[in-house]
Amino acid sequence: MHRIENMLNPRSVALIGATDREDSVGQQIMKNLLIGKDMRKVYAVNPNRETVMGLKCFPSITEVPEHVDLAVIATPAKTVPGIVDECGQAGVDGAVIISAGFREVGAEGKRLEDQIKQFQEKHSLRILGPNCLGFIRPPVCLNATFLRNNPESGEIAFISQSGALGSAILDWAISTHIGFSMFVSLGSMLNIDFGDLIDYLGADPQTRSIIIYMEEVGSARKFISATRGFARTKPIIILKPGKYVASARAMRSHTGALAGNYEVYAAAFKRVGAVHVDEIENLFNCASVLDSRYLPAGPRLAIITNAGGPGVMATDSVIDNEGEMAELSEDLELALEKFLPPYWSRGNPIDILGDADAERYVKTIKACISNPNIDGIIVIFTPQGAAQSTDLAEKVIKIAERKLRPILTVWMGEKEVEEARRLFYTNDVPTFSTPEKAVRTYMCMYKYKRNLELLYETPEELPVDLSPPRSHLKLMIRKVVGEGRTVLTQEEVDKFLDAYRIPRAEGYLARNVNEAAMAASRVGYPIVLKVVSPEIIHKIDIGGVITGVSSGDILKKEYQNLIESVRKAAPHAKIHGVYVQKMKKFDYELILGARKDRDFGAVILFGQGGTSVEFFRDFSIALPPLNQTLAKRMMEETKIYRALSRGLRHIPPLDIRVLEEVVVKFSNLIVDFPEIAEMEINPLVASEDDICALDARIEIDSGALKIADRYMHLAILPYPTKYIIPWRLKDGTEVVLRPIRPEDEQIEHELIKGLSNETSRFRFFGIIKELSHEDLVRFCNIDYDREMAIIAEVHEGVKKKEIGVGRLILEPGRKRGEFAVVVADEYQRKGLGTKLIDMLIEIANEKGLESIYGIILPENEVMIRLCEKMGFTIKRSREEVIATLNLLRYADEVPSYPTPLCCSAQKISHNPFVMN
Repeated sequence: MHRIENMLNPRSVALIGATDREDSVGQQIMKNLLIGKDMRKVYAVNPNRETVMGLKCFPSITEVPEHVDLAVIATPAKTVPGIVDECGQAGVDGAVIISAGFREVGAEGKRLEDQIKQFQEKHSLRILGPNCLGFIRPPVCLNATFLRNNPESGEIAFISQSGALGSAILDWAISTHIGFSMFVSLGSMLNIDFGDLIDYLGADPQTRSIIIYMEEVGSARKFISATRGFARTKPIIILKPGKYVASARAMRSHTGALAGNYEVYAAAFKRVGAVHVDEIENLFNCASVLDSRYLPAGPRLAIITNAGGPGVMATDSVIDNEGEMAELSEDLELALEKFLPPYWSRGNPIDILGDADAERYVKTIKACISNPNIDGIIVIFTPQGAAQSTDLAEKVIKIAERKLRPILTVWMGEKEVEEARRLFYTNDVPTFSTPEKAVRTYMCMYKYKRNLELLYETPEELPVDLSPPRSHLKLMIRKVVGEGRTVLTQEEVDKFLDAYRIPRAEGYLARNVNEAAMAASRVGYPIVLKVVSPEIIHKIDIGGVITGVSSGDILKKEYQNLIESVRKAAPHAKIHGVYVQKMKKFDYELILGARKDRDFGAVILFGQGGTSVEFFRDFSIALPPLNQTLAKRMMEETKIYRALSRGLRHIPPLDIRVLEEVVVKFSNLIVDFPEIAEMEINPLVASEDDICALDARIEIDSGALKIADRYMHLAILPYPTKYIIPWRLKDGTEVVLRPIRPEDEQIEHELIKGLSNETSRFRFFGIIKELSHEDLVRFCNIDYDREMAIIAEVHEGVKKKEIGVGRLILEPGRKRGEFAVVVADEYQRKGLGTKLIDMLIEIANEKGLESIYGIILPENEVMIRLCEKMGFTIKRSREEVIATLNLLRYADEVPSYPTPLCCSAQKISHNPFVMN
C-alpha cells in the first residue's frame, strides 16, 4: 500500500513519452504535470528528444538520476511491457499507463497485457490502467491526465471505470463548481482496482465522501472488504449501469432467471453500506449531503410549499422512491390552524398558499420540525407572493443549523433565486431546482442510514450447527461428477437437506409401481408423484407432477399416466423413476435459491415461490454468509414478508424465527460447498406450525472440484470455524478459544465493563468502562479477511462468559498487522494471554504478513517481558513501547490448526496489551 501512497502523492514524477508536439497526448500531460512543478520534481523521458518544454529529456527511466515515485506512460502499446520492466528495475513505486491497445483490441493486445502483468508481479510495481485517463489530485496540485481542465479542490473523491464517461462527468462537475479531493480513471484494472483506491481514500483526511462509476467490480472480495471497512465513516455512492442488460445465457432455474447480475450488484452494495444510485446527478447530490451525524430517522417526509403543483410532484416522487408522506397529527393540524389561512391544504403536502410571506414559512417549518411523526422536511419556494427569496433562505438556514431534522430546500426558478441558492450552498443546506431531485436525495440519505443500521445491528443467536456432517456429501459429489452427471437426483438432494437439518416432506424414490406403493404406505396417503429425471427441470410443465393421490388403486393408475405423459412430452429424457412424497397442506409457497454470480460468487435468493415465481418477481437477494439479522433483512425486502409476519385475512402468520433458521441453514450449506453451481428449493411451503421443502434441485460446478480454495466462491469470508479449539488454563479451567461473532456483543461488553482500572488503562491508554453500541459492533462484527479476534469463553452454569480476547488488524498493504490482547483480571497469570498471542502469530502467518506489532505502556513490564520471551523486538520511548515480531523468519515453522472434531475495522485503540 505504501507504493500506492507514494504514487498518488509523489515527490517526483516522470512522463515516459514526453513531447512538445502540438495537440498530442504527451504534450498535454506534460503541461498538466508542470502545473505542480513547485511541489515536486518533474522528469521528461523520451529517447527521441533532447529537451521537452525546457526540461532535459532522458532516454530511459533507468537513466533518471533520482528515485521516481510515479511514472506516467504514454507510448505505443507494443513498447509498454518493456517500459514497465525498466520502471521496475529503476525502483519506481507506481505507474499510470495511459496507452490503449491491449485486451480491448483482441488477442495481441491481451498478450501485451499479460506481459505487463508478469513484469508488474516481478517488481511489485503498482499500476493504474492500462487504457485510462490517469488521475488528478487538486489538493496537492497534481494532474496526471491529458484532460484540459483542472477541477477545484474539494472533499469528494471520484473513481470512474470509464474514461470517456468519467471525463464527461468531470467536465459537468467543473462547470457547477464541484470540488474534488481526487479524480481517478481506472481503465482495465490490471493491478489497482476499486478496493485499493477505497482503502487509500478511506484513510485520506482530504476526502469526505467517495463517488464511483462502476461497470464491473474487479476483485469482489477486495471491494467488499474495503467498502465495508470505511462505509461507516465515509459515504460511498455508486452508479452502476446495465440494469436491463439481457442475460448472456438462458437460465435453467427460477433463481438464475431472477438473480441477474445487476440485482446482485445492488445486493452487494447494500450489504457493505454503500449507496446505489441510478443517475449521474444523484452521485453528486448524495455526496454533498450524506453525513452520518445528520441522517433522517425514517422515510416520513413533510412537504411545505407555496404552490400546489410542485407539492403534488413532490408527493408523486416520494411514493415512486419508496418513501412515506408523513401523517399530520391532530396536534400539528391545530397548531397550523392558528396562523395559516382558512384555505390551506389541511394535509401533507402542506400548501401554505401563494401569498405566503417568510414568517408563514418559518412558523410552518418550526411547527413541523418538532413533530415526532415527521422525519424530514422539504421546503419548496416558487417566486410569488410576499416572501422574498434571499430573506426566506436566510431564515431557513438559521432553522436548519439547529439540525433537529434534515431540511432540504427547493428554490424553483433561475435568476431570481440564484443568490438564495448560493447562500444554501455556502451554509451546507441541501438545495435543488426541482422537487423530484430533493426527494431522491432525501431517500438516498435514508437508505444510507438503513444500510449503516444493517452494519450496526446485532443478530440474535440461532440454534444452528456450525459444523454439520459434510465429508460424505463431498465424496458423493465426486462420485456424481465421475459418472458424468452435474444434476443430483432427488435422493441425493435429500441427503444435503437432512445433513443441514432443513425440513422436508418425507419422500422416497420408486423405480416401479410396486416400489411406489411401498413408499406410499411408509409416508401415508395422500401423496404426490413426481418424475425424476436429470433432463427435466420444470416437471409440472410437462405433466411430471400428480397431486392428491389418495389410495393404492389411484396410485397404480396415476403412476402409469405420469410416465406416459412425460415420455410423450420429453421422449429423449432419461427417467430414473418416480419420487413418492407425502402431500402437505400449506398456506404459503416460497422460494429459497442460490447460484454463482460471475463477479460476486455465490448469492442467495428468497421470495414468493411456486410455479408463478417469475411472473410475480417478488424476491430479494443477499450475499452469504447470512446470520439472523441478514436473513431477516433479506426477507423484509419482499412483499410476501408482510403476509408471513402478520398473517393474511384468515391465514395466521408464520413463526418468523423458524423461517430465519431455515434461511441461515441454507446459507451455511452454500458456504460449505463451492461445488454447488445452483441450488433451489421451490416450493418451500409454510404454514403456522410447519415449514418444509417440497421440491429441491442441485446442479454441480465440476470445475470447482479442481480448486483448493475452500471459499473461492464467496465474496465475504465466512466464520472461520477452523480456529475453534478447546483448551485449558494452568489451573485446569476448560475454555473454548474461537473467533468473535456479531452475536457476542453482550459478552464483549461485560468483559470490558468488568476490567479493573489498571487493566482498562493498559488496554485503552485510559479507563474505559462503557462502549457505545456502534463501538461494540466494530469490535464484534468484523471482516475476517482483514481482521481477526479470538475470544476465550467459559461457561458459568448455562451462561457464557468472555474472559479474554486477542485481536489482529491487518494494515491495508497486508504486510503488517497490529495486535492487541486483554484478559479479565481474575484470569490473568494463567497462560491465556500467551496462548492468544500464539494463535495470533499463527493467523498472521496464514495471512502472509511479514510482521506484527503492538504498543505497550512502559509500566506494563510483565507484558514487555513476555513479548521478549516470545521473540519480539522491543523499542522503547518515554510514552510507549513498540513490540515487533518479524514473521519471515518463522514462515515455515508454525503448523496450521486442524479443524476440531467437536467444539461447543479500524485501528486498535491504545493500548493493546493486558495479560500474561
